[in-house]
Amino acid sequence: MTQALAYVPLRRENFATVDGAPTDLYTIANRAGMQVSFTNLGAKIQQILVPDAQGVLGDVALGYESIAQVQTGQTSLGAFIGRYAGRIAGGRFSLDGREHVLARNSGSNTLHGGTKGSRLRVFSARQLDPSSCELLLDYADGEEHFPGKLRTRVIYSVTEDNALDIAYEAQSDAPTVVNFTSHGFFNLAGQGRMNARTLDEHILTIAARNYTPIDADLIPTGTVAPVAGTPLDFTQPTRVGARLGGTHPEFKDTHGYDHNWVLDKAQGTYGPAATLDEPLSGRRMEVLSTEPGLVFYGGNNLAGESPRDIGKGGEAYGPRAGLCLEPGHFPDSPNQPSFPSTVLRPGQTYRGRITYRFSVTR
Repeated sequence: MTQALAYVPLRRENFATVDGAPTDLYTIANRAGMQVSFTNLGAKIQQILVPDAQGVLGDVALGYESIAQVQTGQTSLGAFIGRYAGRIAGGRFSLDGREHVLARNSGSNTLHGGTKGSRLRVFSARQLDPSSCELLLDYADGEEHFPGKLRTRVIYSVTEDNALDIAYEAQSDAPTVVNFTSHGFFNLAGQGRMNARTLDEHILTIAARNYTPIDADLIPTGTVAPVAGTPLDFTQPTRVGARLGGTHPEFKDTHGYDHNWVLDKAQGTYGPAATLDEPLSGRRMEVLSTEPGLVFYGGNNLAGESPRDIGKGGEAYGPRAGLCLEPGHFPDSPNQPSFPSTVLRPGQTYRGRITYRFSVTR
């Protein structure tokens, strides 16, 4: 008898044209069998197949089975986020003495590039080889009221050591601000087990002794505080759900984890950000990046609602069925002079790298 697959096979024919722009399903893989599938609408990752401790391939990414589901689903799920990831307070910032008032799409704030950020745009995609794909997207000067024509290039690669490597770069013809991240949703238990084995059972380590406290609008206060003595202390391996029932002030407006950690590594260097383990499957995911911060979002707004939370195989993604580990610059950096700068000037190239590396622990 043929053993049933532990994942839902995706079909290219389900990823068709969007508003006259060609979309497709791209799959990259290594020789060991790891596969990553994504669509060029938002560069959204739909599936990541990696083995468990028994060598059985499983799907550890939340995602959808068709472009129609992508369009009605969670807007950021799986997306590459630009031209500015995270929140900008009041939807405005000043640069070189000029104030820029942006499109606001999160109350009075701008989130993930505004109303038409990269998560809603069709990238130009070109498969470079069986293990890598190039994605290109240009932003017009004044788009979402950001200054400068911004040209961006993203490379998705699957490496032979079972990692999804995301390299990106950007250039602008005018002074501007730039921040990118990957907004993949992960659950290492695998497709079909994501509600039974929620994030509560995952073990998380974050390589950060400090974080940036936030106000009621989830905007950083501008200070950096130690994680010691708070539910945000993941300096040692800790079960994600261990401290969610507490009444710490940082949870008052987030209803869970939705915070930025200040990574311990030297600014601008490529190094460790986090490690995630799922005990039942034995899977581990290491996160590395060149970015100074890491946003850990705990899937607080997943609710199993149709159609936005109905994923592959009809699985309803309920609360904390998946998490995001998003390397990037700190939220609201354009308004926080003490934070690492996100300013990009003509003649400069902004470059960054994010890696999600998978292995097993037994």
